[in-house]
Amino acid sequence: MFDLGIYVSGLGAALLMGFGAWLLSLPRRSVSHVDSFWSLFFLLMAGVYAVMAPTLAARAYLMLALVAVWAIRLSIHITWRNWGEGEDRRYQRIRRENEPGFAWKSLYLVFGVQAFLAWVISLPLLAAISGTAPLGALDFAGAALWLVGFAFQAVGDQQLARFKARPGSEGQVMDRGLWRYTRHPNYFGEACMWWGFFLIAASAGGWWAFVSPVVITFLLLRVSGVTLLERDIAERRPGYRDYVRRTNAFFPGPPRKVSR
Repeated sequence: MFDLGIYVSGLGAALLMGFGAWLLSLPRRSVSHVDSFWSLFFLLMAGVYAVMAPTLAARAYLMLALVAVWAIRLSIHITWRNWGEGEDRRYQRIRRENEPGFAWKSLYLVFGVQAFLAWVISLPLLAAISGTAPLGALDFAGAALWLVGFAFQAVGDQQLARFKARPGSEGQVMDRGLWRYTRHPNYFGEACMWWGFFLIAASAGGWWAFVSPVVITFLLLRVSGVTLLERDIAERRPGYRDYVRRTNAFFPGPPRKVSR
């Protein structure tokens, strides 16, 4: 069920959180913490949708649980990873391109944009939480796909963090574990989770929520994910070009043999 009033309330909540995160950026002189807020936007909006829904069926509780587990883990991971680090290179570039006055412009260029994108992508949460149809096969398929995605993201993040903590890893390429089969297991996992959310929403009749996994997959592949991250990584990690030649960018697959 699509309820415009509930959906717009989700936007209001996301913008309010974005505004609070922007206020935090002013004394810090950094906007990198917006990454820690990204998944929390969805947790907040899921809560708003649940509070405003006339009734909550089993599917709503399933969706709330899945969103909470994903959002809290990812936010903690990113916060821990970035703790004590300077502003991320991506945001430094945006800052340079929008000075003077970036501190104020970042309200809409960074925090506003992310809040709005999260609102658009939250459509499956609205559909699943508002739906009252009994659980069915699509719900279980969606939960299974979400579990695969969560495993790829959580395990991939842990493997990369462990690799970076090793002495001498600076400038080296992580090509073990899940990273042997895909250059971005965390992004692949993220996409799987959102397609899983969509299947759960579709089981409630929310086929119109297909825009969400399409948008998030496009962003991960072409905008803020693979393309942006790999723009200059080969310059910082000499072995990365060979890694690209033998390893799939997104979908996992066996490593290819590279002729010398």
